[in-house]
Amino acid sequence: MTGQKIGRYDVLRPLGKGGMAEVFRVRATAGPFAGTEFALKRLLPSLQEDPEAVKLFTAEAELSRHLHHPNIVEVVDVGREGKSIYMVMELIDGRDVGQIIKRCRAQKVQWPVDFAVYLTRVLLEALAYAHWAKDPRGQPLGVIHCDVSPSNFFVSRTGHLKLGDFGVARSLIVGGSKEILGKPYYLSPEAVGGTLSPGVDLWAVAVTLYELLTLQRPFQGKTPEEVFRAIRASEYVPLRALRPEVPRLIEGLVARAFDVDPELRFRTAEEFIEGLMPLLDERVGTDLAVSSLVRGLFGAAD
Repeated sequence: MTGQKIGRYDVLRPLGKGGMAEVFRVRATAGPFAGTEFALKRLLPSLQEDPEAVKLFTAEAELSRHLHHPNIVEVVDVGREGKSIYMVMELIDGRDVGQIIKRCRAQKVQWPVDFAVYLTRVLLEALAYAHWAKDPRGQPLGVIHCDVSPSNFFVSRTGHLKLGDFGVARSLIVGGSKEILGKPYYLSPEAVGGTLSPGVDLWAVAVTLYELLTLQRPFQGKTPEEVFRAIRASEYVPLRALRPEVPRLIEGLVARAFDVDPELRFRTAEEFIEGLMPLLDERVGTDLAVSSLVRGLFGAAD
């Protein structure tokens, strides 16, 4: 693909490929963004004749265009070239949190508690916005991300923290599909049972926080059925059993987020943020401090 064009974008190199789409680093050749580099996500050619795949990809593009928040990956263009459907997003030059956790595990380095709390707050702020987002006419969208996980949360080299990939997001307002398609390890008990609500995302945030602090997932098993059984029963090793220096307040917040009774969990992202506030130190947790640590883990040129 390198050297080819997609619409008014020169393809520079491939960035990745998933089950539904492929992503390229591109440069705009015309329009208001001429010369700017972006990430272009295109529906796989093999799925261009699949009505359901086209519907899902188009829904992601349309939903994402309504989301404008400093901690959400911005979609700047949506286009079609023949049967090829694509969306153009801001380019996040950095690492996703899943890669960061993997590198910490490999180097036997603990991710700082302050930074874990800070990343969690930023992730929750992005979700708080998405959950209450409205369309240009002022109508609520009722967005549920449905796939919150470390691999969909990005830290750029310049210090920007961004939630991305709304590919399986659902809208409770506009009648989107209620099918749950997120990653099994991050599903809430209700999601495992097929129930959709903002709590799906809040549970996944708690899983991500636990993983940042311990470098392992809370709910484990040799088969998906064993993982789902642990999730339904909220069976996990308490945080401080794995990392004693974690403040008891954090352990309590995670325990609340994982309560078997959904009525006792956090109801909104804002409520979760409020619980984190006593732990936040604005002098320590900053975008630039986090990105500096990430560069240290991977090397300036890596």
